[in-house]
Amino acid sequence: MTCIDLNCDMGEGLPTDAALMPFISSANIACGFHAGNIETMKRTVEEALQHHVAIGAHPGFDDKENFGRTEMHLSQKDLYKLISTQIILLHKICVENKSRLHHVKPHGALYNMAAKNAEMANTIVQAIKDIDENLIIYGLSGSHLISEAKKLNLKTASEVFADRTYQDDGSLTSRKQPNALIEDENISVQQVLQMIQNQSVTSISNKQVNIVAETICIHGDGKHAVDFAKKINETLKLNNIEIRSVV
Repeated sequence: MTCIDLNCDMGEGLPTDAALMPFISSANIACGFHAGNIETMKRTVEEALQHHVAIGAHPGFDDKENFGRTEMHLSQKDLYKLISTQIILLHKICVENKSRLHHVKPHGALYNMAAKNAEMANTIVQAIKDIDENLIIYGLSGSHLISEAKKLNLKTASEVFADRTYQDDGSLTSRKQPNALIEDENISVQQVLQMIQNQSVTSISNKQVNIVAETICIHGDGKHAVDFAKKINETLKLNNIEIRSVV
């Protein structure tokens, strides 16, 4: 049977987290820098455990004002510290709950910059490896985050997006563009099935782009996040696609 991981960015102060949990298999929990705080981290970890959802750290730039979606240029030392600090914070909460961290997925501008910048990606994955070499790196399919993690012999999960449009080179359409987000759940479901079954996605210029789909992201801050998650979950099951976290 075909299987896929459904992940969602959570712990970002939105009211939909609890409603989303039953439909996903992995949660990327904000670590208090771009969003959230210790209390939201604790609550989201507890909710994930109740629903047997894999727990991941979702580190971002220290920039709550812009939700971590504005590029920042840090030294390697500062970037390493930024990543390490956030992962350790969530790891501590997991230990308190007698659970463990499963993966790490960078957030927002940090994620997109590391996708295109090998040096930056290497610093991030080195910081992750130094904490726990068993952590799985979630990164954009075909990105430097994936290739640099593999160079360090870390397990990876190539990520694709249910609610974002794609460019011809396999990158995500910038959120500054009006067509960056998919608002129609039927289009989203169609894209998800194509990505899983054909390992391809149709770009905004109607080009078929090859991708590797091992985990699918549904953004928790999307306007239709819960509806999308429920519809995708139901459709995958109807198509005999098992939903489970990456192993």
